[in-house]
Amino acid sequence: MRLLSVILVNVVAAEALFIMVLEMFLTQTKLARDAFDLSAEYLAQKETKVSMANQGLYNGFLGVGILVAELLLTGDAQVIVLYLFIGFILVAAIFGALTANKKILLTQGLPALLALVALIVNH
Repeated sequence: MRLLSVILVNVVAAEALFIMVLEMFLTQTKLARDAFDLSAEYLAQKETKVSMANQGLYNGFLGVGILVAELLLTGDAQVIVLYLFIGFILVAAIFGALTANKKILLTQGLPALLALVALIVNH
């Protein structure tokens, strides 16, 4: 179960970093349009670019926070920090599903939930 927990936690971190790249650097691509269900016209607006980049930065912070906990912390400190950051992602996914796009619950929320459950079972 430890290996599954590590894999799921790292999937959540990688996804957060991938979303950061999409939101900060690739907003004008078909991949971003499809991922966020937003039009090219909307994504081309200056205000949207700034807002997306800001959101991307926060996603990057979450991904890096998880990786720092995985690589630099041990024991209870590691588990507590992982609960915190993965919990943030789960809450953000629920909020995003309620306010922006329901598929966020599946794409971000489900991996975070699975990682959180694996952490709880493992510890």
